[in-house]
Amino acid sequence: MARGLIEIADEVRGRFPTLRLALVAISGVTVRAGRDPELEELVRKGVEEIKSKYRLETLKDMPIFRAYRDFFWSLGIDPTKDRPSAEALVRRVLSGKPFPAINNLVDAYNLASMLTGIPMATFDLDAISGGKAVLRFARPGEVFLGIGMKKPAVLTGKELVIADREGPVAIYPHRDSDRTKITSRTERALVVACGAPGVSKHLLTEAARKAADLIVRFCGGTAGDILLV
Repeated sequence: MARGLIEIADEVRGRFPTLRLALVAISGVTVRAGRDPELEELVRKGVEEIKSKYRLETLKDMPIFRAYRDFFWSLGIDPTKDRPSAEALVRRVLSGKPFPAINNLVDAYNLASMLTGIPMATFDLDAISGGKAVLRFARPGEVFLGIGMKKPAVLTGKELVIADREGPVAIYPHRDSDRTKITSRTERALVVACGAPGVSKHLLTEAARKAADLIVRFCGGTAGDILLV
């Protein structure tokens, strides 16, 4: 089901030959606000696990987070200001802030991302223009309106983006766009486990599988096969 939905541009493959994505499409989901008690309990246990596993002072030196930080530095992006999304979630709960509550689907994949350390992008498949996208370098001057942003950001060209025919739908692997976000109208979702040099295919596949299992468990629907790109 996910085959052909996202491709990696030759310019990206040439610069980062070991970078991979794990994709899984899930159809027939029901998205609603709030968490049922079972998901709430899983989130609570997940936060406890993270607090027992990591410390803020040494988090940046953990291999999984170091891989994404080094990747950001190689792009000329400061990961202390624009953090990979999984690290941002872990830092949030380690700092004593609540795990974000968005809706059942977003909370489910955010939980998988926090527990695995793998950043994830998730899109409403029916909002992706042309039905497919590409991981490429941004074009200087392109604009991107991310979820929660008050005004669009103007991209410099050093960023990696996932883009459809209308433009970027994610700054990789940092923030998803408002245009393709998961809402109560979403019926088909595409989950992308975002890789980086040094992150194994196995870790990406397991992260995508964990996200899909949690989404189907709490949102219903049917997950397709996991595809490595």
